[in-house]
Amino acid sequence: MISRLDRAVGAVLGSAVGDALGAPYEFGPAGGLTARGAEMRGGGGWDPGEATDDTQMAVLVGESLLECGGLELPDVFRRFQRWAAGQPKDIGLQTEDVLTNGGPWDLAAALHFQVNARAAGNGSLMRASTSAVYFAPAGRERSMDAGRRIAALTHGDAAAWEGTAILHELVRVALDGADPLAALPETLASVHPDHRERFGGVLGPDWHPGLAAEFNGAVWPCLGSAVWALRTTSGFAEAVRAAVDLGGDTDTVAAVTGTLAGARYGQGAIPAEWTAPLHVPLPGFGDRVLDADGLRTLAQRLTTTG
Repeated sequence: MISRLDRAVGAVLGSAVGDALGAPYEFGPAGGLTARGAEMRGGGGWDPGEATDDTQMAVLVGESLLECGGLELPDVFRRFQRWAAGQPKDIGLQTEDVLTNGGPWDLAAALHFQVNARAAGNGSLMRASTSAVYFAPAGRERSMDAGRRIAALTHGDAAAWEGTAILHELVRVALDGADPLAALPETLASVHPDHRERFGGVLGPDWHPGLAAEFNGAVWPCLGSAVWALRTTSGFAEAVRAAVDLGGDTDTVAAVTGTLAGARYGQGAIPAEWTAPLHVPLPGFGDRVLDADGLRTLAQRLTTTG
């Protein structure tokens, strides 16, 4: 029997592991991990086991929730801005613009969307492991609402909000020991009607990444690919490897897959050789670097105080 705490740690740690595993293959062709024949290697400017902006932002969300005793959106936004000013190695173009365009926390993303008319990237999915764990005890409605609100800090397109809400709910179901795949129909019923059909398509049992209409840096194929990886494999490592081997936005697709697979299979299913070199720099916050134990502690605190 996998405990709820083990699943919660699995979600947070699994997301970071997927992120670091996929980072060297970002924007590369399909099959890169298998072709290279080695795992948790460096490359593309990343050291072996180094987590990217995906995990860095997830840590900032989690620490804000703990230090503020709940969701204080202005505080999360300020932490994001401080991190962005610290010149992280990687930051999404959309996220960078929102955090540096001078707009207030509650308008910056909307201003970006108004000008660019495109903001359905996967950047709010990538950082959702910590908030999903924290809000899981609050139930479906409150957890999905929190996912939407955190997503809206940097993404003005409601599709990103709904995708993050779905991920929150699937993690909540998995932490309860139930099957997140079986919960998809009920989860989709809680998605805004304007977005239900499109997400229903990419999350359906017959969908596969070859059917994606967009690059997997968009919210729909990213989430769909993570669910596909979970559905078509039978363990944590297999699921995350499948996600990385899709190519494209490998770190984020693998991070979202790792969140789901970690919640489903627990921290014990994550290979030790993947967690040993794991480290999460936090630009803008001094010389802080979290290792796997630091992420475990963060996940445990989010679980007990959420």
